[in-house]
Amino acid sequence: MDYIEIVLENIPVDQLELVMADLSLAGCNGFEELDNGGLKAYAEAGELNENELNLIVDKYQLNHSLSNIKEQNWNAVWESNFDPVQVRDFVGIRADFHAPIAGVRHEILITPKMSFGTGHHATTWMMLDWMEGMELAGKSVYDFGTGTGVLAIMASKLGAKRVLAVDNDDWCIENSLENVQKNNCQNIDIEKVDTGYQNKKFDTILANVNRHIIEANIHFLVEALASGGQILFSGLLVEDEQPMRELFAQHGLQTEGVRVRNNWISMLCR
Repeated sequence: MDYIEIVLENIPVDQLELVMADLSLAGCNGFEELDNGGLKAYAEAGELNENELNLIVDKYQLNHSLSNIKEQNWNAVWESNFDPVQVRDFVGIRADFHAPIAGVRHEILITPKMSFGTGHHATTWMMLDWMEGMELAGKSVYDFGTGTGVLAIMASKLGAKRVLAVDNDDWCIENSLENVQKNNCQNIDIEKVDTGYQNKKFDTILANVNRHIIEANIHFLVEALASGGQILFSGLLVEDEQPMRELFAQHGLQTEGVRVRNNWISMLCR
């Protein structure tokens, strides 16, 4: 499968999530943040709505360029730019071609592709950071927006009895299935869904997505939470904290903790 790479320059940090959300609607299903404040977005060939892309570029007044990436070159390019990730001595995330990470209690092996959630981004790092102190043994876990499947795999390794991981993107489903198998996790089910609706209840819900997706699905997520359960949110900017507190309170959730990393926040609610 061939891909189109869109490079966008000089995106203000407070607009990054908005740009990514709009690009998702235009057909993009993979993102890579750049150190210079830019963003690379990827869409399957034939799936990118270029009219929508032009509207987005005009809306945010961004410079951009497009290029084609052949499938046979993609994995090599992605792997060459993938470095192992370590969350203190709790967990290390690496690919097969990396040496084992010394001094960590858990290791997660992934195939680095375009799916979000390798641990490099501050939001995924904070989710893993929170999970170290969460009592997941024997619990049911719902990973909403699983990406690579890293959080579902972490929950399984921490003793969760049942994990449901969902995403609305075919590439993420393919990648997460591969990673779950690679880590020999037998208790993770992966499903493609378009909303957070579930007819099941879960002790813990992990939602590492973005503000707009959280706002659109908060009702479904609260409905899926078992009595006494907890929801861990990430994909939020620092300035989102107060409106998110208010949103969560409107749906009967109490914010118990907030962590910050590189202008991103994660919020634990019950």
